[in-house]
Order: sequence, then C-alpha cells, then structure tokens
Amino acid sequence: MSRIYHIAIRADWEQALADGVYTRSSVDRTLAEEGFIHASQESQVARTANKFYRDVRGDLLLLVIDTDLVAAEVRYEDVPGADLPFPHIYGPLNTGAVLAAVPLTAGPDGTFAFPPEAAAQA
Repeated sequence: MSRIYHIAIRADWEQALADGVYTRSSVDRTLAEEGFIHASQESQVARTANKFYRDVRGDLLLLVIDTDLVAAEVRYEDVPGADLPFPHIYGPLNTGAVLAAVPLTAGPDGTFAFPPEAAAQA
C-alpha cells in the first residue's frame, strides 16, 4: 500500500461522500478544468499547504489516499522546482480509496505542518 495526500475543503469532501466521487483538483479548480487532481507525497504536504492554502477560508482536511484503491490512473510527475515528483490522479477520486480525512490546521504562527494523525493511518 502506498499513500498519497490531497488537501481538501471540508464542504467539498462532504459533497464527495454524498456523490461517491471527489472531483476537485485544488482549492480553486475542478478536475474538469485541470485534467487531474493534485496530490502530494508526505514530505510535500506542508510546503504545498503553506504555498497554496494559507489564505483559504474554511475547514481544511488532509485526505489520506491508498493508491492501490484508486480507480483512476495515478501518475508521479516532475514539477519545476520540486525535489520529488508530485502524484496526480487522472480521473475522479473514488471515496473508498480515502483511508481518512484528517483536520489540517495552521499552527499559532500561521504555518501548516504534516499532521501526525495522518501518518498513523494504515
């Protein structure tokens, strides 16, 4: 089992649970607009959250995704300036592939860190 992570707004995730699939690519784009769903490896989560989600209003969740359960194709792709390739999900994310939805909150200084609860998900 390999795990990847996606930062989601709680309302979007709750809608996905009702629909059976998640179709947001990032905070401001849909799967249809972007062509894939952005995801991160564990070591990339904090940097991604701090770069793109610091000004987001609303509850954030970190989706813990088992790549073996994802129905769509997952590709690891190089991104300029990144030391590791980023995982991209090329299709809707079936909710059954999500092991947990862990709250992602900024610390007192306003920065995000990888939540230990996400690492504990098996």
